[in-house]
Amino acid sequence: MRSRRSKLFSVGKTYGETPTEFSQQLHTIEEQVIMALQTPSHPFYPIDAIIEDYAPNEAPLLTILTTASLGATALLGTTWLLTGFKRPQITTVDRIAILWFVLSGSIHCFFEGYFMIHHDRMASAQDFFGQLWKEYALSDSRYMTSDTLVLCMETITVLVWGPLCFLVAYFIATQHSLRHPFQIVVCMSHLYGDSLYYATSLFDHYVHGIAYCRPEALYFWVYYFFMNFIWIVVPFYYLYQSMRTISAAFKTMGERSMQQKAR
Repeated sequence: MRSRRSKLFSVGKTYGETPTEFSQQLHTIEEQVIMALQTPSHPFYPIDAIIEDYAPNEAPLLTILTTASLGATALLGTTWLLTGFKRPQITTVDRIAILWFVLSGSIHCFFEGYFMIHHDRMASAQDFFGQLWKEYALSDSRYMTSDTLVLCMETITVLVWGPLCFLVAYFIATQHSLRHPFQIVVCMSHLYGDSLYYATSLFDHYVHGIAYCRPEALYFWVYYFFMNFIWIVVPFYYLYQSMRTISAAFKTMGERSMQQKAR
């Protein structure tokens, strides 16, 4: 060890530096290397998460969110106009239900479908969906690391629950008798999926001390909590609606059966 240091000091003398000056430069270089290793290469949590080839979003946040809002507005507006034109007899309540299931189906099949296909190269993506996912992943970095649970859950959502959302919207528009049985199935899938999503993330946070969300309130309360809680509140309402409708139908059938027996 001493011989190595003496060689380094001899190198320093060769360039006209005293041993003290050369030692200080070595110490400075060591500090810079340590700081470079400690500085995270991405903005996601946990800061030691392995996210390769990360590239910051090229588009401003306002542009990304505005584009997403305009796309959702165009989708809902077109659906509203089509249902009014093709099925004018449908009630306003049912038209709103169609909007919900079309929106859910579109998000599941296209937005979450993007993640299912590109999950292994999300960090470097610069297309619209890729940048939108990177923004959301600030509240849940599992979408940047191909987390097993998230990937499997999203795959089922894309292949099963997304198409079923469109099917329920069709059943509502055509006033099909299978509307409420399928509506119950889809609503239960949303409630179960969201509960599992919350539970696994919070379990890792409070039990294992692993936080996937950045500490800022925007990412936890708006992105992580509110944006997902919508898919608990609304499906719970439509689940209750279907159960009440089916229950009323069976009650009516029972009363008619009793009346026929009484004759």
